[in-house]
Amino acid sequence: MSGVDTQDFIQYWETEGAAYARQGDYAWMASLVPGKRVLEIGCGLGFGTQALAEAGCQVLAVDLLEPCLEVTRQRLAGKDSVSFLQLDLTQLSDADRASLTDFAPEVVVCWLMGAPQDITQGGEQPSRELNEAVAAYREKVHRQVAELALSLPSVQAVHLVDRTAIPWQAKDLGRDTLVRYHQLKTFADLPFVAERRDALYRKLEGGPEMAALRRTHPALKSVTPVLASLLVRRKTS
Repeated sequence: MSGVDTQDFIQYWETEGAAYARQGDYAWMASLVPGKRVLEIGCGLGFGTQALAEAGCQVLAVDLLEPCLEVTRQRLAGKDSVSFLQLDLTQLSDADRASLTDFAPEVVVCWLMGAPQDITQGGEQPSRELNEAVAAYREKVHRQVAELALSLPSVQAVHLVDRTAIPWQAKDLGRDTLVRYHQLKTFADLPFVAERRDALYRKLEGGPEMAALRRTHPALKSVTPVLASLLVRRKTS
């Protein structure tokens, strides 16, 4: 991701993230996190980090991009309960692993509210291809997070959140689908278990973009933009 792209990302998420914060979405996500020592994967611009800190958590906020970490540092200035680490999940050094282990998180959170510009910038590609690219990105990151969580003995739970759209009247069925998907994909063959009670949806304000999409894509008229939240716990022997 180039410097220009990174700056575009920061400008976009300053507006987008602030809107979620105003609507209480990050506070809602933080309220679902058990435990007090939280490893946050992909802190972005720190809106989620701030919500976790305000919920009384000790947070280690990590991100691939140093400019994002710097924005988060500024947002959390004066908060002794938050520390920071730049790392790439695909290339963890021994020092990275030692830092994560020493922090001893009880919970790993990964709140994928968006996708990198190298995934989403192809604005001319059909929406189906874009959706498939975003889904593949999320699937890859979620699996990496699950494997990292398994490697940290102190971790007892993983909390995943991402944005999607569902027929709201079928949300109960959607909860079963969410559990089954992550159990078969993200946590396949790993000692973590998801339960239906820990699969939750929260309505999002659609805004003008969703209204425009519904006008041009009739199939979307019956769906509601949501946050999909799933808390997965490590199996006990």
